[in-house]
Amino acid sequence: MKMIHFSFLHPVTRSAARGKGVGTRLRARLNSVKFVSAFCALFGLGIGPALASDPVGVYAVVDKVVLEPSEANPERIQVWGAFAIAEGYGYTYKKAERGYLYYKLNPDKSVACRNEWADLKAVAGTGQIVAFGSRYGEKGALRKQEAKPENPDVYPIALGLTKVKEEKDYEPLKQLARLRESKAPAKNTPARSKSP
Repeated sequence: MKMIHFSFLHPVTRSAARGKGVGTRLRARLNSVKFVSAFCALFGLGIGPALASDPVGVYAVVDKVVLEPSEANPERIQVWGAFAIAEGYGYTYKKAERGYLYYKLNPDKSVACRNEWADLKAVAGTGQIVAFGSRYGEKGALRKQEAKPENPDVYPIALGLTKVKEEKDYEPLKQLARLRESKAPAKNTPARSKSP
């Protein structure tokens, strides 16, 4: 276990400890105890978690994946489903929406891209919430279902694709779960012809 060393405590405790008598040693101990108590109180009351953030760029429920130009050697991917995309720092996400993300290979990490694309294809249609990309990098633009796939974004390689354990009180996951449950009817279904 690592020992945390607070060098700024030493001048206070040393000066008091150099004095003579029980009172000065007691003051030195009380200064240290006051600081440690304040430190524990701050982090024990929840200030610690407020300093952290959720590093995930995109939470998704993947309905389908389209690999282009072929599944054998893909250069681009369309990821269809529902997405909650990070904005800014902390825990803020855009409201979860349906649509698709359109990516192209990251030229420096093409093997990692294709591996994650295979994983995305494997979870497509399962209802599993997954996470990928980084809050601190490019995430890609969410496109409306009727938008033509053009100008793909570079796929965001970060911490890998992760299956998410759903937390009932985390808003982006709650929104995705609601969208998953009320899955929109498929748009491109052939229209039925009227019988005479």
